[in-house]
Amino acid sequence: MTKRTLEMTDGLYDYLLQTSGRESDLLKELAAITAQDSMARMQIASEQGQFMGLLVKLMGARNIIEVGTFTGYSSICMAQNMIRPARMVCCDMDEHWTNTAQQFWKKAGVEDICQLHLAPALDTLHKLLKQGEARTFDMAFIDADKENYDHYYEACLRLIRPGGLILIDNTLWGGSVVDLNKQDVDTQAIRALNKKLQADQRISLSHLPIADGLTLCLKH
Repeated sequence: MTKRTLEMTDGLYDYLLQTSGRESDLLKELAAITAQDSMARMQIASEQGQFMGLLVKLMGARNIIEVGTFTGYSSICMAQNMIRPARMVCCDMDEHWTNTAQQFWKKAGVEDICQLHLAPALDTLHKLLKQGEARTFDMAFIDADKENYDHYYEACLRLIRPGGLILIDNTLWGGSVVDLNKQDVDTQAIRALNKKLQADQRISLSHLPIADGLTLCLKH
């Protein structure tokens, strides 16, 4: 028995997937296609996607914001667990990657839920606020450029309802957050946000060591 999170050895990780993994054939196909891309590391882990889908179902979410869509894995995991009628605002700037996402949204039967906005994410989030959509979303998932994480967080905090949930990816950043030799802009941005969230009384907080680190922020 241990009072701290176990080290995830290869054998233990394989056991985790073998005993609880439920990745669909469609998601496996998407993961295989994405793996051929030079930026494939940006895709979330299958166990993270499964966990996020469960959170969506527990929340009874109908309205979700996704900041950073890539090839669509995370949006499918969430959209397939949303209560219809539903809407997911998907923010991205890369047409190549999101073309793949749109193809797989159709295969997954969620193309009517996922609304792609090809524009800087902050522009899209601010537009939603100007349209009077503050406090109307159930969840938000932030997984985009790290330098703007704090800006995305603040905008999403305004957009989600009280009792809504913000998920933030890559908050352990491959372990770089504790490596003092890492002083690049992205690492510093994640460190700063992690420190801010720990003290933010507007939310309840849980920082999970799943995949590359996943932070859950429940709005008061």
